[in-house]
Amino acid sequence: MNHPLLVVAMLALNIALSEWLVRNSFFRHLGTALLVILITAVEANLGIIPSASDEFPLYSTVFQYIAPISIFYLLLGVSFRSLRLAGGPMIAVFSIGAFGTMVGVAAASFIVDLPGKIELAPALGGMFTGTYIGGSINFNAVALALNVVKEGTLYAGSVAVDNILTAIWMITTIAIPKMMLRKKKSPVVNIDSGWSDEQDSEVLNPFGMALLIVLAPAVLWVSDSLAAIISLPSILIVTTIALVLAQFPVIQQISGSKILGLMGVYFFLAVIGAYCEVAAMGQIGELAIVLLSFAAIIVVIHGTITFSLGVWLFKDWELAAVASQANVGGSTSALALAKSLARQDLILPGILVGALGNGIGTYLGFIVFYLLGGG
Repeated sequence: MNHPLLVVAMLALNIALSEWLVRNSFFRHLGTALLVILITAVEANLGIIPSASDEFPLYSTVFQYIAPISIFYLLLGVSFRSLRLAGGPMIAVFSIGAFGTMVGVAAASFIVDLPGKIELAPALGGMFTGTYIGGSINFNAVALALNVVKEGTLYAGSVAVDNILTAIWMITTIAIPKMMLRKKKSPVVNIDSGWSDEQDSEVLNPFGMALLIVLAPAVLWVSDSLAAIISLPSILIVTTIALVLAQFPVIQQISGSKILGLMGVYFFLAVIGAYCEVAAMGQIGELAIVLLSFAAIIVVIHGTITFSLGVWLFKDWELAAVASQANVGGSTSALALAKSLARQDLILPGILVGALGNGIGTYLGFIVFYLLGGG
């Protein structure tokens, strides 16, 4: 199934199936976000739909356009109060997570003896530091600067491992808070962010939908154009514009932004599932085991430090999960997780620290590269 229209139909069917299962079966405990990832991952690995190695243009379109547009739509329903009340703790736990990633890279490099097995070990350390603090932008920036992209097998294997671990960690960060809160029965304060309780239900009309369809592409174009001029992440500019617009009652009265944003997030998560390509690991032989072990140790140490210190400081499993996901998966993943956990107060802080990670990930990647003996 390689035609873009058929793949879009299949991804939409996966979302519909996930919603139905959550509403009508015991799968309600998993949530729509997790089911969308799992179902799409199974289909991609069975060859029903294209996977990451197929370099399917539709998936790139989702990452480049649908994801930031989804952020824009969902932020139109967010007030500044959510950032004021949850921003400090989010920044603190995100910083802990960044530190955990750097510790994880150093420890993983030693445990698997990466320098003894791969000549470009310091460069790999920098790449995985960048991607698990900022995202794939930072991963590729470090890889380009250090010429890892010229080592085809090593670079391809690293990308495959990064995709798999990112998908697994999304599943993990959805599951951990649900399990721990069910065990401890601890109350969670959900700060009012200006969203209604019936956030997944809106009255849609052609006028409102048309306005939203005008706004999003225009804002994204402006953001991309400004980003090229002032050297700021485009997603940070999108966030800023959305927040400014969200404070005007006339914008808040436009219906449909939450539904469109939520659908975009689900399509993004479906593509994350499609990128969880197990078969790609078999094509790079023994190197796959080394890279997978290396990345898995990084993520485990990052997660252990982030959840241990984050929960100890703020007594909030969901805050720690969203901050960790902002590290490993970036702004859109953090948004998707906050939405899945019904923590609307964490949406804006999660997006902002994800953008912060884009800004600092490459710098920290190069610091780790030099600390590991690169240069």
